[in-house]
Amino acid sequence: MENAPLPSKPHYAILDGLRGVAAVLVVIFHLFEAHATSHLDQIINHGYLAVDFFFLLSGFVIGYAYDDRWQKMSIGEFFKRRLVRLQPMVVMGMIVGAAFFYFQASKLFPMIAEVPVWKMLLVMLIGFTLLPLPPSLDIRGWQEMHPLDGPGWSLFFEYVANILYALFVRKFSNTALAVLVFLSACFLIHLTITGPNGDVIGGWSLTPEQLHVGFARVLYPFFAGLLLCRTIKLTRVNNAFLYCSLLILAVFAMPRIGGADRLWLNGLYESFSIIFVFPLIVFLGASGAVKSNFSARVCKFFGDISYPIYITHYPLIYTYTAWVQDNKIPIREAFPVALLVLASSVALAYACLKLYDEPVRRWLQKKLGPAKVYQKA
Repeated sequence: MENAPLPSKPHYAILDGLRGVAAVLVVIFHLFEAHATSHLDQIINHGYLAVDFFFLLSGFVIGYAYDDRWQKMSIGEFFKRRLVRLQPMVVMGMIVGAAFFYFQASKLFPMIAEVPVWKMLLVMLIGFTLLPLPPSLDIRGWQEMHPLDGPGWSLFFEYVANILYALFVRKFSNTALAVLVFLSACFLIHLTITGPNGDVIGGWSLTPEQLHVGFARVLYPFFAGLLLCRTIKLTRVNNAFLYCSLLILAVFAMPRIGGADRLWLNGLYESFSIIFVFPLIVFLGASGAVKSNFSARVCKFFGDISYPIYITHYPLIYTYTAWVQDNKIPIREAFPVALLVLASSVALAYACLKLYDEPVRRWLQKKLGPAKVYQKA
């Protein structure tokens, strides 16, 4: 059973493209973040919600790719496929982070100058596994569970959701799954409304508070995506990629709501976006169709770079942020450099995809057995 190839399925090209649009907006969000005094005044204010959108997309795609295949696939085979899909770029993200690490020593990251090489290499090797590091092994000063490549935290929770799905949730009836999704939505709303910041920002540290945020962020969107895949009936939507991309941009670009005095209003906005708007975007994207060669190429390009750019861009952001904040450089002066960082992030992602990720995954598939599944699952 473990060595039997699974037949490929038609894929949702527009969903691939939307994942890439969100990933590029994450890079832009992080560039603007370097210039913000707080999240109250940041441009592309809600760009961090891309993580929650990714979780929902992942749940939808996992359900589509695997829900009807468990009679022909073991749990071990499922985990093998997920590792082949995700782990090579995790390793590359940590390598890129290590390569940039000492260039980031600055007033913003004074700890870096004191870190011995052996400790950085140890952190990198642990990062290859995605096992979260405790604050005692922090080498940057931000208490990240992956201080060489911050976005690794969301991949850690992605794996947790995949494990929960494979061991338990795949067996749930739609009613039981709906109950789980409802309870997870309540958990998410409680976080956003009662949390100290009125948002879902967090999840990247191995502390009780940050683990609370991480689980609240992953449980609803991932399993809501799974429920959406199981229950929706698709319709026909014209220009779905354009409309959905504009919706994503609108959600991310919305200024902070409520200000510092009414943080709970922003929490309501984020809960509404994650619970209702993101499923709507996925529904519309899945209902659309790519009708021209140009649209197909655009969606394919964005889909291809979506995961590589997300997992490799942040070492460049560390460096850019240190440069901006150490020298107090306003956005109008830094704009050409910011554009260069954005372009470099795209180029790095594409190079990693073609020269490393795709060849390594092909090699792993040959070594470990057939693993042909829906391409972004």
